[in-house]
Amino acid sequence: MAATGTGGRSRPRAVLPALCATQITSWGIVYYAFPVLLPRLTADTGWSLNASTAAFSLALLVSAVAGIPIGRVLDRRGPRAVMTVGSALGTLALLLIAAAPNLPVFTCGWILAGVAMAATFYPPAFAAVTRWWGPDRVRALTIVTLAGGLASTVFAPLTAALAEHLSWRATYAVLAVVLAAITIPAHAIALRAPWPPAPPAPPASPASPSADRTPVARSRPFLLLAVAFTLSGFAMYAVVMGLIPLLTERGATPTEAAWALGLGGAGQTLGRTLYAGLSARTSVTTRTATLIALGGVTTASLSFAPGPVPLLIGLVVTAGVVRGNLTLLQATAVTDRWGTTDYARLSALLGAPARVAAALAPWACAALAGTLGGYPHLFAALAALSLIAALLATMTHPGLSRRPLSRADPRQA
Repeated sequence: MAATGTGGRSRPRAVLPALCATQITSWGIVYYAFPVLLPRLTADTGWSLNASTAAFSLALLVSAVAGIPIGRVLDRRGPRAVMTVGSALGTLALLLIAAAPNLPVFTCGWILAGVAMAATFYPPAFAAVTRWWGPDRVRALTIVTLAGGLASTVFAPLTAALAEHLSWRATYAVLAVVLAAITIPAHAIALRAPWPPAPPAPPASPASPSADRTPVARSRPFLLLAVAFTLSGFAMYAVVMGLIPLLTERGATPTEAAWALGLGGAGQTLGRTLYAGLSARTSVTTRTATLIALGGVTTASLSFAPGPVPLLIGLVVTAGVVRGNLTLLQATAVTDRWGTTDYARLSALLGAPARVAAALAPWACAALAGTLGGYPHLFAALAALSLIAALLATMTHPGLSRRPLSRADPRQA
């Protein structure tokens, strides 16, 4: 497995294609299959919508908590063992979910899936790319997330098609086999390159948290950014989980709604092609606040537009474009502000509250829709939440905790 690179940095050629394939497959099967199969699952088992969704939410919560120690392991040892074992755990989890005779066993299967998510989803893939690609990480991260954005495009319609001919249990079993066949060998074989040593921490500047001996993870910009990402993440994941019921409420068939979810993934892929240009032309704080605000605008548009279905699908694709940019924004949030030292650990700490919010989003989406009077009202509330997050994001440049911004520094805004 040859490697290329500059500055002594190893860039194994097999890593990017392998991670592209495994991100599509892992997200598509472990995450996006659930909202497609949920109506059939509850109809077949008699388990309540809230209870079934709570099991999935618990998986996301476990993923958020497990991501912190996994991040430390990634910083020290690299992604090969973590992601290979995670793929095996994901396969076992799906088989347990498919065979679950009752709700407690079903929930246990999702708890195991949560550990698998922490070990195979974007955070470990981003850690691998950030360490191996160094200064060229944005290009490599864009490639991986371009592929990952196709997860719902590929697997939401595929899952719906399988479910037309198989039970939800058999569908999950088939998907588990696909997950094992693609992701286990890809992670085991493609991620074998030597793990480069961590780069040294950048020298402290008067504006950096280290200059006043405040650890980055406890600095005001870091904490505000964590809150902003938490609110935005909750809204984003609740929108994803609420799309199918929103669209079916407004006249779409279940198949049309599944296709809309898939096309939203295509929108994510399109959006990610725009991020490098956006990053080159805007400051980190400006693009953070702008993208989060645009997420709120697209959510509001879905709330207020009653139809027709093609218009709603177009809005879903537009929302996907914004969501695709938000994924790359979060992937580069630490490096753009504090460098690449301890990237996996800091990213896990920054993202943990957002992943907890994402864990609560599916359950909260089902519960709040009834309380607020339907999914259109829920989407309006989620839009407001995103706008609050955008306001907080304007205060997340590291220099803001120490000194006013200088007009001479184009990176500060």
